[in-house]
Amino acid sequence: MAILPLVIEPDARLHIPSESVVRVDDAVRQLLNDMLETMYAHEGIGLAAVQVGVHQRCIVVDVAQREGRREPMKFINPEIVEKSEAPSVFLEGCLSFPDQYSEVERPERVTVRYLDERGEEKTLEAEGILATCLQHEIDHTNGIVFVDHISKLKRDMILRKLTKAKRLGLFSSHPEGSATM
Repeated sequence: MAILPLVIEPDARLHIPSESVVRVDDAVRQLLNDMLETMYAHEGIGLAAVQVGVHQRCIVVDVAQREGRREPMKFINPEIVEKSEAPSVFLEGCLSFPDQYSEVERPERVTVRYLDERGEEKTLEAEGILATCLQHEIDHTNGIVFVDHISKLKRDMILRKLTKAKRLGLFSSHPEGSATM
C-alpha cells in the first residue's frame, strides 16, 4: 500500500464529478487500499478517490478510527437511494480543506447502494456519523464539497484562508492534517 498525495482546495479537480467504475479489478482494489492507507496516515475517517486525484467513484470510510479501532469500509459507485427527512448537524472537516471546520446539516439516516471489492451489489443503512461521512464522501464523487452546504460568508472565509495558506506553502500533501473526512 502507498500513501497518496492529497488534493487541497482550491483545486478545480475537487469540483468535477467522478466517473463510474466500469470493472472492479485489481487496480480498483489497489486504489481502495492506497486510499485507506492515505486516510489513516492523515487521521481521517473518510476519503474519496477525487481527493487523491483519481476521478473514479470510489470512497473509503472508517468512523471507528475516532475511537482508536479500525473497521474499514470500501465503496465502489456508491449512491444514496434513500434518506430520512429528519436532519442531523455535525461539525465537519475535510482532508482537502486542512484545519477548516463548519457545522453542516444533512439527513440523519441514509441508505446507500454500492459495489463491494468483488463487484457485488450491496446496500447499507447508516445513521449518525457514518451517515454523515457517507454523504460527505459521496458528495465528493459528485463534485460537491462540504463548504457547498454552508453560507456564502462562511464558505468565502474558509476559501480565502486556504488560498492564502496554499500560496504560502503551508499545506503539503503529506500526513500532518487533523481534518476528519
